[in-house]
Amino acid sequence: MKIYNTLTKRVEEFKTNVPGKVAMYTCGPTVYHFAHIGNLRSYICEDVLEKTLRYLGYDVKRVMNITDVGHLSSDGDTGEDKMLKGAKREHKTVMEIAKFYTDAFFADCKKLNIKIPDVVEPATNCISEFIHMIEVLLEKGYAYKAGENIYFDTSKLKDYYVFGKQSEDELMVGVRDDVTEDTNKKNKNDFVLWFTKSKFEDQALKWDSPWGVGYPGWHIECSCISMKHLGEYMDIHCGGVDNIFPHHTNEIAQSESYLGHKWCNYWFHVHHLNDAGGKISKSKGTILTVSVVEQEGFDPLVYRFFCLQSHYRKPLEFSFDALKNANTAYQKLKKRCLEIKAEAEKSADKTVNKEVFDEFDAKFKDAIGNDVNTSMATTLVYDVLKADISAVDKLALIESFDKVLSLDLTVEKEAAALKIDPELEKYVTEQIELRKAAKKEKNFAEADRIRAELLEKGVVLEDTREGVKWHLA
Repeated sequence: MKIYNTLTKRVEEFKTNVPGKVAMYTCGPTVYHFAHIGNLRSYICEDVLEKTLRYLGYDVKRVMNITDVGHLSSDGDTGEDKMLKGAKREHKTVMEIAKFYTDAFFADCKKLNIKIPDVVEPATNCISEFIHMIEVLLEKGYAYKAGENIYFDTSKLKDYYVFGKQSEDELMVGVRDDVTEDTNKKNKNDFVLWFTKSKFEDQALKWDSPWGVGYPGWHIECSCISMKHLGEYMDIHCGGVDNIFPHHTNEIAQSESYLGHKWCNYWFHVHHLNDAGGKISKSKGTILTVSVVEQEGFDPLVYRFFCLQSHYRKPLEFSFDALKNANTAYQKLKKRCLEIKAEAEKSADKTVNKEVFDEFDAKFKDAIGNDVNTSMATTLVYDVLKADISAVDKLALIESFDKVLSLDLTVEKEAAALKIDPELEKYVTEQIELRKAAKKEKNFAEADRIRAELLEKGVVLEDTREGVKWHLA
């Protein structure tokens, strides 16, 4: 297995701390809204990485956090609390928002054949671990108290910029949100470990701590959750490229200062999904979700197939025209695979030729094991289909490769009903208007009742800048 390590900026031979075992961590979602397909590209690529490692014989333990505490929206620990924003938008408690969107995230993962990690830990479960790490950092002199908050002191490190020197613009505090600089910091790169005093007077979630009632900073949760379940040494840490700085930079700073030794050997980062206007994100207004992809008539696995055509370290440009082309290729591929399955099932001799299987399997392992080259690995499926070998051998190879690709190439599905029932559409439209009227009259209880009733019927409402949109759960 060879993998590109963002820390060293080169493709390296993958070696684990414990022979045969992989300790793997994935930065999870902030559950304040639906995940958009740009987020999900990262999770698809990380899913392929995990399945590749398992396919190559490693015993993988993968851990992921759920950010259900106040996640501030800028790189400078400033901006709007996303969880509170979601709660206000939908007139629910923060924890109700967290539960709903956690479930929605995993529903999307299921549609995309993304395996749920072995351990999923909400940040709210680990407050005592956060406090303990901060206490140790204070004792060791890596943290300080200022303005009633606790900060990490980056000046104590010999090399803070472990992933490379950042530009002056990237270092500007709150540059994404155009907010004022935090004057409590000794150095502009210092970051908050614990808030007891912030601009959020109505912060929903707060906990007792040695420094007063408050809540943790963003970066501390991944360090503590990973150590809780994987120990002091981690093999590989995953995330999107936008996590490199400051999130992963700060994770390394606080983790290695706390531990006193190197923490993680390999860093795996997935590049952005873009559209014609740039990076796809929630901040643009309308959220391009898996459900929207379905409403446009596409199986979610077509989007997975689309992602696998490009290398995870390259930006990928999305459009529905591009997805349409991917759909055509996917449907042809799947049709041929199902034909092979039918041929194989009719065969009197179901014996797989081991020599043939091993030859193609070795090629697949070389492809997918070469820095998770999904495009080359997918090409091997076509090579198998064209090869002069038996249908039984082809089926065995395709089903084996699909343990990693997870495209359901030999799984028959009932044709999806792409048109929504007119009666349902009429009913939902009427309910949306009633909910709109209730909100106008500030009868939020009635508005929430309508939303809940629709959800029970399998209809999900999304409040967007363009108005209320809906889709089937």
